[in-house]
Amino acid sequence: MRILLDECVPRPLRLQLTDYEVRTVVEMGWSGKKNGELLQLMAQESFTVLPTTHQNLRYQQNLQQAGVAVVVLVASSNRLPDLLPLIPSVHSVLETIAPGVVVEIRDF
Repeated sequence: MRILLDECVPRPLRLQLTDYEVRTVVEMGWSGKKNGELLQLMAQESFTVLPTTHQNLRYQQNLQQAGVAVVVLVASSNRLPDLLPLIPSVHSVLETIAPGVVVEIRDF
């Protein structure tokens, strides 16, 4: 499974996902890409999951058509200390998530 961390997710979060191949939008050179273009690039490069804090993505893009699963991380902020408590749930979701599915993980 190839995971692409969205720009709004702190890069050090990748250290919590060592069982997977994780890249960031920045290191792929895709900073500033609009969501539709980013999803197309993900599919071309065989990325399967996009962790993000962008809660409206599911309403703005056809994720089933894009063939990419999205894990929306909802916490009090997108800072690493606020997102770390969500990691156990992220691991559980990654075991079963399928392309085109959106799963929201909340800290409350």
